[in-house]
Amino acid sequence: MTRRGSYAKGIAKREEILTVALDLVARQGFRRTSIKDIADAVGLTQAGLLHYFDSKDDLWVEVLRRRDEIDNTTEWDAADPAELLAAIVRHNAEVPGLVQMFVNLSAAAATDSEHPAHEYFRERYASSRRNLAADFRVMQEDGRLRPDVDVEQLTSVLLAISDGMQIQWLYDPSRDMAEHVELVAQLAIARASTATAPS
Repeated sequence: MTRRGSYAKGIAKREEILTVALDLVARQGFRRTSIKDIADAVGLTQAGLLHYFDSKDDLWVEVLRRRDEIDNTTEWDAADPAELLAAIVRHNAEVPGLVQMFVNLSAAAATDSEHPAHEYFRERYASSRRNLAADFRVMQEDGRLRPDVDVEQLTSVLLAISDGMQIQWLYDPSRDMAEHVELVAQLAIARASTATAPS
């Protein structure tokens, strides 16, 4: 019984750490949030905090996973996958610290297959491409997307625009990330009037 109670407490503490870390990074920024900041906020030493994770980078990856879980359970006001992606990107502008974390870790993980975030990003891109492409196929069947558009390529391009604009936005916050995602989608999505217009 003691072991089970201790295990439950460990899970609860880990959840608290992730919640606090996500909040601190979102508010303070990725570079301004230290392991010490998080440890202090949850009443642990730095060594005590890292007892719950394999490494500092593993903690950051788990924070990104937590952010994804929240995004996946959010009710976004979006009529199609491109609008959904634009809505998420628009939301990201409100949490610049998480954008900083995403950009930093994705660059590090892309160039190092041993990086703790490498598998997270590989799986995330595969899952995003699979889900968005499936939704775009439904749109093609409904006549809301041009039939000559390759949905796999469209999905990859939209993800590239989304991630690339986040980098540009970190340099120049006046850039509207979501607007650029929407622009590319508009080139591919068939409007009812044009879809039925005589050639």
